[in-house]
Amino acid sequence: MPEERVIELRGVRKSFNGQEVLRGIDLEVIARETLVIIGRSGSGKSVSIRQMVGLDTPDAGTVRVFGQDLAKLNTRDLLRLRLRIGYLFQSGALLNWMTVGENVELPLLEHRRRMKEKERRDKVTEKLALVEMQDAAEKYPAEISGGMKKRAALARAVILEPEIVFYDEPTSGLDPVIANTINDLIVETGRKLGTTQVVVTHDMESAYRIGDRIAMLYEGKIIAVGTPDEIRSSDDPIVQQFIAGETTGPITGSARKK
Repeated sequence: MPEERVIELRGVRKSFNGQEVLRGIDLEVIARETLVIIGRSGSGKSVSIRQMVGLDTPDAGTVRVFGQDLAKLNTRDLLRLRLRIGYLFQSGALLNWMTVGENVELPLLEHRRRMKEKERRDKVTEKLALVEMQDAAEKYPAEISGGMKKRAALARAVILEPEIVFYDEPTSGLDPVIANTINDLIVETGRKLGTTQVVVTHDMESAYRIGDRIAMLYEGKIIAVGTPDEIRSSDDPIVQQFIAGETTGPITGSARKK
């Protein structure tokens, strides 16, 4: 049985102010896998995610999600498709004037208006339990740690039972112990909910821990895709230099410009 491709990028190019950020991206995301996108700052990681969510349209090439060409969707159909997608922002993006429980409930109030209050509360409790935050429902964001904010934001990201979840630098700014907790949560979320997951990170330990496959972006192009073991043993000097953490100054190695 062929693998189901839920996201496909073909020849995607994107420029901003005359600067080409994506230079012909070809990438596939398979159903129920966790694909990790790595690369140094400015390599195009966040821009590629915005293409997949339909927040930007490519200058050239196509982006298909669930088989639909995003550039051809009208506003209503694009919004409907986005309801099948969850997004964990780097900052967590919790609303400070709402409790944790209210933050998690917010998508239900917006998109499940016919749902009864008890059903909403039960759903919130269920998702908070998934991220081990059920005892923090009445706390405000200012009263919890950075790691707890990420967990609460993850509960909110999956409250509508999305088929795809995007993570933008989920362990950024966290100490190693808390980062490992978030990594474990990402693995468990994918396993328990059966979601397809796309994670942008520069943290190689995280990439190895959570990724079924890893794709590396360099100067706006995908230069390597493979399992964690395949990436770890890559003979590409650019990949090895990034893995070694040598991300300051120019990355040397085989030229990738065409």
